[in-house]
Amino acid sequence: MSDKRTGPFWDMIEGRIPAPAAAQLLGWKLLDVDPEAGKIRVQFGGTEQFLNPAGTIQGGLLSAMLDDTMGPAAVAFLGGSRLVQTLELKVNFIRPGKVGLIFGEGRVLHHGRNIMFLEGTLKNPDAEIIATGTATARILPVA
Repeated sequence: MSDKRTGPFWDMIEGRIPAPAAAQLLGWKLLDVDPEAGKIRVQFGGTEQFLNPAGTIQGGLLSAMLDDTMGPAAVAFLGGSRLVQTLELKVNFIRPGKVGLIFGEGRVLHHGRNIMFLEGTLKNPDAEIIATGTATARILPVA
């Protein structure tokens, strides 16, 4: 592998292009990535704007965080120049998400020629699981 990684994913990571608006909204930040293993660790910023009437982070936003954890794990695994499209997403909510930092861990479970199977976990700063998820994603052709 060359020293300079290219493609939309690496361009975003290295600041050559801005992060997608959804990632910006969620406060997405890369902590660690192992492309060869298909693993990633990211951070999100849970804000008061994400709260539901119960005072915890709304489940749809936690689902978006999981999607924005698993998808980048897949894209990094694919080399950063190909993208994936989530076809199916299943989320299990374990405990409420609160305002503050939320940490995501994602990995590629299996991949074929056109489809990938992914899993992810969201944790609070005390390393307690907030939510887990699995996803099926389509590998998009190179444009």
